[in-house]
Amino acid sequence: MLDSIDKKLLNSLQNNSKQTTKQLSIQLNLSITAIYERIKKLEHQKVIQKYVAIVNKNKIEKAFLVFCHVKLVQHSKEYVTIFEREILKLEEVSECFHVSGDYDYILKIYIKDMDAYREFMVTKLTAIKYIGSTHSSFAIEQVKNTTTIQL
Repeated sequence: MLDSIDKKLLNSLQNNSKQTTKQLSIQLNLSITAIYERIKKLEHQKVIQKYVAIVNKNKIEKAFLVFCHVKLVQHSKEYVTIFEREILKLEEVSECFHVSGDYDYILKIYIKDMDAYREFMVTKLTAIKYIGSTHSSFAIEQVKNTTTIQL
């Protein structure tokens, strides 16, 4: 169970994980050792899964964002297993969710442009067995995008 200090620490780390234990100790009014031990405990408990750098997608030519809904021809265990195994191999897909509703999956895809997306669809995505249909939506503007889960 997380106490209020753990929650404040996690909120602070989510906003900037490169803060030093000294900076965090000043913010939370705890000793450097106490901060260090709390972080290690949260890492050990897998509350903190990993630390990452968030890259500016415009600077790496991956700013074209597509949400692709995928429906399998049949929702059998075999088809789901094969689809999920193959989707893990596609580097363009940053996220894949198995969802309820009209489609079985939603993919979040970052790619260079429409031409690159067409190539991806034709050569990679539709090459996966058992896809019945897809529906693509293209992001026009990013209104909100955060990695922070407020505690």
